[in-house]
Amino acid sequence: MALKHAQEYRDAGIARHLATQIRARSRKPVRMMEVCGTHTVSIFRSGLRSLLPETLTLISGPGCPVCVTDQADIDAFVALARQPGVIATTFGDLMRVPGTESSLQRERAAGRDVRIVYSAFDTLKIARENPDRQVVFFGVGFETTTPTVAATIMAAAEACLENFSVWSAHKTVPPALEALMQMPEVAVDAFLLPGHVSVVIGTEAYRPFFQRHRMPCVVAGFEPADLLAAIAMIVDQVESGAPALANAYPRAVTDGGNPRAREVMDRVFAPVDAPWRGLGVIAGSGLELVPAFDRFNARHRFALELPIPVEPRGCICGRILTGTKRPPECPLFGTRCTPMNPVGPCMVSSEGTCAAYYRYARSGRD
Repeated sequence: MALKHAQEYRDAGIARHLATQIRARSRKPVRMMEVCGTHTVSIFRSGLRSLLPETLTLISGPGCPVCVTDQADIDAFVALARQPGVIATTFGDLMRVPGTESSLQRERAAGRDVRIVYSAFDTLKIARENPDRQVVFFGVGFETTTPTVAATIMAAAEACLENFSVWSAHKTVPPALEALMQMPEVAVDAFLLPGHVSVVIGTEAYRPFFQRHRMPCVVAGFEPADLLAAIAMIVDQVESGAPALANAYPRAVTDGGNPRAREVMDRVFAPVDAPWRGLGVIAGSGLELVPAFDRFNARHRFALELPIPVEPRGCICGRILTGTKRPPECPLFGTRCTPMNPVGPCMVSSEGTCAAYYRYARSGRD
């Protein structure tokens, strides 16, 4: 316990020192976007904005995988849960995301067999225990979670589990950065790149993006000192006029990332165009099962009749995901839309900007 407290004091001292350096060096205005939902939560929880000079503006981006899942995919999840003989499995955050007509939580309350799992591998056990039923996993996430889902599909193939399938709504981060830069209403000068995703894909995965746009891009960790170190790098790059692709999280992220994880992912999935909430269809940003594993593709296994997707009325989650609006600018925020009664996914997910803002900024910690 004493060692833990000593580490906390040391980290707090480093954070204070970095914040002082940033305030001393920052002269030019910079709008920097954190792409990762975990970064968003950490920034709010630590009150990091209060340590920064007025020249720096932190913007939350499309870093919450549940939040960016397209409304049509949510409707498909609901439709699958309604299929006779289906056991629907998913991570917890997806349960309350409202679709056009319903949500997975409402379907479970209505008697559908919808189960929360903590790993995609949990679904294989469910499939083995229920050989007369179809078990569908709703795959949502970025490069961090996709290799595990890919490994689960490979394990299902080896075990010949023909009653298991995946509806893949997985997405990749670099194409989303490019899409943001193509949106005229998005004003971003620098990116705090995601830590967990970068562990898998490596810093060099962002090289083509950086070379096209020549703007500061820094991979950041998740502790306040990690984030401040990355922000300090961005400030130095802006003030010196020398933008760079840099890594402020070297204890976890390398240039090449995790080759084994990428190998597993590439063996099972291939890039496809995919719709993102708020960003539209982004070329090559989705992941679909390759032909060798197509028998586990729930999109092809089930014939679904889906409603015309309709976003929740009054919800501006899409604009919050692009950083063009802040949660308090939504007419529903804190009134009709709260964590206990969420209208949009940005309030549902634990990594959502609205949920983080509601929990921390309303108490004066922003």
